[in-house]
Amino acid sequence: MRRTRMPGVLAALFIASAACVALGPSTARCAAQTPSPPGAQEYIIWPYDGAVITGGKLWVRMGLRNMGVCPKGVDIPNTGHHHLLIDTDLPPLDQEIPSDRQHLHFGAGETDARIELPPGKHTLQLLLGDHNHVPHVPPVYSKKITIIVK
Repeated sequence: MRRTRMPGVLAALFIASAACVALGPSTARCAAQTPSPPGAQEYIIWPYDGAVITGGKLWVRMGLRNMGVCPKGVDIPNTGHHHLLIDTDLPPLDQEIPSDRQHLHFGAGETDARIELPPGKHTLQLLLGDHNHVPHVPPVYSKKITIIVK
């Protein structure tokens, strides 16, 4: 059997994947983050920044340019799925996106969603996640918008 030397990056990936097998995915960061292509852009189609919504129930329409949308768990290059951040800042961009009332996951590949918000001022922002709900490198996220619910 012939031995070959692994370049430094390849060796590091091998060690990381071995640690992932030994420790499990929840203990170690198991895979390199998924790359995003140049020019990828996520944006909120509706509501627009400054919109006043009556009643609290609204449709959020999500847009993505230079990438595709696919369900969670599907590992296809240059794709991901939407996460809507409500009244919060971006989470750590090298970890799985939380799933709670402020971080809504659209893992079935949805591009619009009906949400309900209480009266008041709210912020909305989109963050694209890969097949494992981890932001891409570089991360793809929308501008944060503000809406008012009456």
